[in-house]
Amino acid sequence: MQLPATLHGEVLTIGLSGRINHLNASAFEAAMTPHVASCKASGGRLLLDLSQLEYISSAGLRVLMIAAKKLLPGEGRMAVAAPQPVVREILEISRFNLVFPLYESIDVALAVFAAAAEPRP
Repeated sequence: MQLPATLHGEVLTIGLSGRINHLNASAFEAAMTPHVASCKASGGRLLLDLSQLEYISSAGLRVLMIAAKKLLPGEGRMAVAAPQPVVREILEISRFNLVFPLYESIDVALAVFAAAAEPRP
């Protein structure tokens, strides 16, 4: 599974598309692993662009949970942005919006990450 990635400063944005279910969850997890490891090692931020994701099953949610938990012990953080209505509903019903932040757009998420990275007076 290919996961297109773009680096915006310290934020690695990964685009998810199509459907993630029990048939491809293992491939999704394998594709996510190096990105999560990189963010954990660098203390960077991982942002998942869900604008092209049509559906995610419990198997896909499991992969997201594992990724978020792996980033917690270090300085790395994960968020998701721009979910389609069906995916947003799945995330909210399963209460994943309490596991990691859910933003309306990539721009909003990047702005929040940038603000959090600025030194406080």
